[in-house]
Amino acid sequence: MNQKNTSELEKVLKKTHISAINDFYKENSESFLSGDRPFSNYMKSKLKEKGLKQQDIFLFADIPERYGYKILSEEKRTRQRDIILRLCYASEFTLDETQEALRIYQMPELYAKIPRDALLMVCFNERPGSIIDVNEFLAQNNMDALRTSGIQE
Repeated sequence: MNQKNTSELEKVLKKTHISAINDFYKENSESFLSGDRPFSNYMKSKLKEKGLKQQDIFLFADIPERYGYKILSEEKRTRQRDIILRLCYASEFTLDETQEALRIYQMPELYAKIPRDALLMVCFNERPGSIIDVNEFLAQNNMDALRTSGIQE
């Protein structure tokens, strides 16, 4: 068995009859999110893969360390997609890795038809600098900056 990404699973599901769903589950069990904290597992594995430390990520993301640990451990949830985007950007995630993190966190992915999202997609691809640089780029284009954790729901 090998692990499939989301698009591969979706292709298989398009051809799967409802009566064969149990076979689908068995054949693709390695590809499913596991554990009770999938976002935490995903983030920690990516940070380890990239050789990054959590406290550095919080610093680069301009997120208070204590709050950041709670988000990454899934002890606390946020409804602010910008917080997850800040964490992903600071973690040097690619656009695909960011989209996956958003999916796992059950937040809307960046969508190319939304101007601000399109600009953020370019930022994830081009990596123009720090979060401050990204926010300046957003401001230059008359768009809202990535919100910080200081603005609570």
